[in-house]
Amino acid sequence: MDIALIVALLIFVSIFFLNIPIGLGMISASIAYFWINGLDIGIVANKMLDTFFSSYVLIAVPLFIFTAQIMNSGEVTEKIFKFVNALVGKRRGSMGHVNIVASVIFSGMTGSAVADASGLGLMEIEAMKKDGYDAEFSCALTAASATVGPIFPPSIPLVIYAMLSGTSVGALFLGGVIPGLMIGLFLMGYVSWISKKRNYPKGAVFTRKEFMAYTLKALPALITPIILLGGIYTGVVTPTEAGAVAALYSIIIAIFAYKVMTTEKFVKTILDTVKATGMVGIMIGAASGISYIVTVENIPDQLAHLMLGITDNKYIFLLIINVAFLILGMILDTSVLQLVFIPIILPLVSQLGIDLVQFGVIFTLNTMIGLSTPPFGMLLFIVSGISDTNLKGVIKEAIPMVVVMIGVLVLITLWPDLVLYLPNKLMGN
Repeated sequence: MDIALIVALLIFVSIFFLNIPIGLGMISASIAYFWINGLDIGIVANKMLDTFFSSYVLIAVPLFIFTAQIMNSGEVTEKIFKFVNALVGKRRGSMGHVNIVASVIFSGMTGSAVADASGLGLMEIEAMKKDGYDAEFSCALTAASATVGPIFPPSIPLVIYAMLSGTSVGALFLGGVIPGLMIGLFLMGYVSWISKKRNYPKGAVFTRKEFMAYTLKALPALITPIILLGGIYTGVVTPTEAGAVAALYSIIIAIFAYKVMTTEKFVKTILDTVKATGMVGIMIGAASGISYIVTVENIPDQLAHLMLGITDNKYIFLLIINVAFLILGMILDTSVLQLVFIPIILPLVSQLGIDLVQFGVIFTLNTMIGLSTPPFGMLLFIVSGISDTNLKGVIKEAIPMVVVMIGVLVLITLWPDLVLYLPNKLMGN
């Protein structure tokens, strides 16, 4: 390592531990590297801008964020929740199953674990507590089910991964469907077992008339993922254009179907979208400078030589990657992990013959599990905070659920077809 790289790394790590926004840390590290090497600092700005100008797919990010902001309104989440409650029926542990199924449906509209946990999450936790479930269990299940968001399409992390890897967004979205459903089913299996063990209550019985009434009320929102994904896979629109269609449709149903979109709320939604997009944009732009340093310092080749000196078995490599990023996912934001590490790892992934769609889903699922993994998982803090529940108890309840999700991660790592079947079948990849 030369002195410039050492200084850049020290600045990046220091800013992280000082709890300063990580995007500023990456920009500061890049500027220090360029300055020490006597290079034009303006290159950092050029690299940041080039990233945005050359990536059409990135336009999908603010569109998905905007759609999520509208779908996160109380009226929409309430309609979805009531529909799922009527759908699941009277089985034991019903409200836990409602939590999971609602998260799967909600993920088809938002693509964000944090949006799920902080929006639909409070409603799920309160309903479970009211029905006789332990507060800690309710919070832990809400955090675990929220991880489906960025796996099941649409997914903001998968859009960013597509930008970094050049992989098809449509293929990545399809690749996430089966793993996302597997997480839901595995968690439902755990809920069934723990509900019998703890004698959690059965759900309410709904008549066919009540079920149809709740379905009709939820139908406008439920159509959103059908429009979005149907448009992509029929070839009518690109993923970016599908994001625009979904955003427009969300405005229409918010105004006419649910009558919740006032001028004041619309302005707030725009401002919230701008703030969230700005945060993502700064991260992506800042990572461009880091990527430039990584390329100049030839770090991917050095890493490849190091890893191949340890093993040339792709499954052992994936095991090492899974363990490393499961730990990093607890303490670092998903976008940071993607933007900093994906450009370093991808050459080695290709060299070992690992499919980029499979790796993208594995990587994303891994970092999502990290969000719910004790003791630092961000989702645990979110659900504990919004419900005023003891964090220690939430962590204890979350551990078995994390084990269940790691089981899914192991399966999609060992059997690529669990990820690749739908992309190969529907897109001929």
